Amino acid sequence: MKTLLEAQGLERLTVELRRLMRRLLMDVCQDFEQNYADAACTFALPIDWFRRLGQSFTLEEYSNWKVVGWIESLNDLLYFIDILVQVRRERFRGEIATQLRAEFREKFYEHGYADEIFPNGRPEPRLLLGRLTVFCQRLARDVTQESVCLAPRLACEWVAGQGKGAWLVPCDLNANMERVELPWACAIGIAGVSYAAPGPVRSVLKRVGGQAEFLIKPSGIDLLVGDQDYAMVAYGKKARWHWRRLEPLCLRESRYGSLVLGPTLVYGKDKTPVGVRPTRPEIATRMRRALSVIASAWPEGDRLLALLTSRVVPLKATGVVSFSYRHRPGLSAINCFDRDRLDLIDDLIHENSHHHLNLLLRKDVMYQHDHNQEIFYSPWRRSLRPLRGILHATFTFTMGAMLFERLVTWGSGRAGSARWKKAGLSLRDLDRARCRCLEEIDSVRYSLKDLALAGGHFKWLTRGGKRVVEQLVDILARTERQMLRHEKDVSQSSFGPALLRHRAELTRARETFSLI
Repeated sequence: MKTLLEAQGLERLTVELRRLMRRLLMDVCQDFEQNYADAACTFALPIDWFRRLGQSFTLEEYSNWKVVGWIESLNDLLYFIDILVQVRRERFRGEIATQLRAEFREKFYEHGYADEIFPNGRPEPRLLLGRLTVFCQRLARDVTQESVCLAPRLACEWVAGQGKGAWLVPCDLNANMERVELPWACAIGIAGVSYAAPGPVRSVLKRVGGQAEFLIKPSGIDLLVGDQDYAMVAYGKKARWHWRRLEPLCLRESRYGSLVLGPTLVYGKDKTPVGVRPTRPEIATRMRRALSVIASAWPEGDRLLALLTSRVVPLKATGVVSFSYRHRPGLSAINCFDRDRLDLIDDLIHENSHHHLNLLLRKDVMYQHDHNQEIFYSPWRRSLRPLRGILHATFTFTMGAMLFERLVTWGSGRAGSARWKKAGLSLRDLDRARCRCLEEIDSVRYSLKDLALAGGHFKWLTRGGKRVVEQLVDILARTERQMLRHEKDVSQSSFGPALLRHRAELTRARETFSLI
């Protein structure tokens, strides 16, 4: 790829991702059949169905956040079943428990897997086999349930082709916090459509903690809750759903597809998920206004946003800004409640930049041999972070600096002031955008020096990693040149003292956390 901002290069990488995920699914299915057939039987994994489902996806659908996440989960399950087989063979499990806990920190830092297998944060080898077994059972149920929801009609056709009268699939219809899906409902397919259970069914599900079974027949699917049977969908020439259809809210269409607004993820006071709620209509209005500003001020960035972000879920969480997952590319959780209009614009680009770098990382290994050591100071978190955290932060905040520079340019002058006001942004927002840009330039420059050290002295960056860092250096230099004329405006504004404090903090950090 010529430059980080070349959409055509990212389009090619997206096609490569699709082929990679299609091949991965077929390889995982083959591995289960050839090497873990007993485990597939033990955990009731319908490998033939998974393969049939994969064959039904178009190539384009293999980059969808739901499809990628499902395949990644199935691949994780294969990995953990292999670990489970190894643990069963070991009489003394202390070493393997310690190694596995270390791997969780490096490979599965985004997942909640460690909380299930190491709930106390210790290896606890005596409990490892039982916890791994329960964990694999849970993951197998989730993977199978999600597969049915991806293509329910196809599941019925598969049952008919197998000559089975019916197929029972355990399901959990509580809110799904990772995919941000509503409780007592089924999210069907990949377009964002859900079907909500009728009132009587919801009441029964609440009494049993959301645990039920899909009864999949050639003619349709029922929900079994205890000894009660509730019709969900019947298939004839057309699908006849007995549950209420919930249409996705489309924020916009582009050449890359739809950008959809999902339900709202709610956090508790301890900053952990407590529920998923329907999204209020006014959130869509705020989102569309933010997208319109990005499109006007930074068309190139807007094109990247259209390419890489396909679903936004509002996040109601005090003290949490936004987040995304590597294994759910295109899904962004954005705080729309504690953040203002300028923040919302910034957060959309920030999470899109994580999707951007994650796509590059699927193509290129950029760092190695760092052993997850937290030795680099992060100007954003003001704490020590591992190399991967610094690389992600430097990348995303470089994009943030570029965004703020474009916003400042777009909002400057008489015509710019009119555009700024029409977008619902104030002159104070313009001053803040100038300050934020300069702050990000200083912070990114700080971390670029550490990345240069990681690539040179420590030799932890690969050739691909060094190439990305070089491009970030060039982007930052261009952005900084554009912002030189705004230094005086910021110093004379109410944000001037904050910028001075920020720069002083970076100077102290360099003295305190010098690595050589």
